[in-house]
Amino acid sequence: MKKDIHPEYHVITVKMTDGSEFQTKSTWGKEGDVLTLDIDPTSHPAWTGGNQQLMDRGGRVSRFKDKFKGFV
Repeated sequence: MKKDIHPEYHVITVKMTDGSEFQTKSTWGKEGDVLTLDIDPTSHPAWTGGNQQLMDRGGRVSRFKDKFKGFV
């Protein structure tokens, strides 16, 4: 195997939207970094059956709705 062509594989902490955390190995960030998720299986309608609302980060959902409000 060639040396110095693969990214570093290390342990990071993933923080879910409900505050729970778990550790996993990843090439993202540096050793010990915390990846905070905006949407995860506990909050996304695809996994929850659509009964929860998506958080509108930066007005993206609002802008989409405004852009296509008279489309149908």
